[in-house]
Amino acid sequence: MKKAYKLENLGCAACAAKMESKIKKLKGVNSASLSYMMQKLSVDLEEDAEGEII
Repeated sequence: MKKAYKLENLGCAACAAKMESKIKKLKGVNSASLSYMMQKLSVDLEEDAEGEII
């Protein structure tokens, strides 16, 4: 299941990269991409994982 989230107040591109790296390691996350410029997080989650991750 693919989801996209609008983020606010990202401090810098390095912070966004760290967040993306950690999100990718969460159980139930198939893939993740965080765009600092667009302030958008796109994730591909396993079907049952959304409630646990959010």
